[in-house]
Amino acid sequence: MKNQLRELRSERNWSQADLAERAGVSRQTINAIETGKYDPSLPLAFVLARIFKLTIEELFDGRG
Repeated sequence: MKNQLRELRSERNWSQADLAERAGVSRQTINAIETGKYDPSLPLAFVLARIFKLTIEELFDGRG
């Protein structure tokens, strides 16, 4: 699943660890989501969208 996580995180000068701490997950989880190796659970997708003040649809593109 394509997403804008890396771009949004970079715009804020956050490391993967910074975002992971805000989301309550590991840095490895953020890395796996950014690289498309892992699709987040729906609750985690909501948390990430809330952090960036976006909808899930704006953050994630299910078209792959």
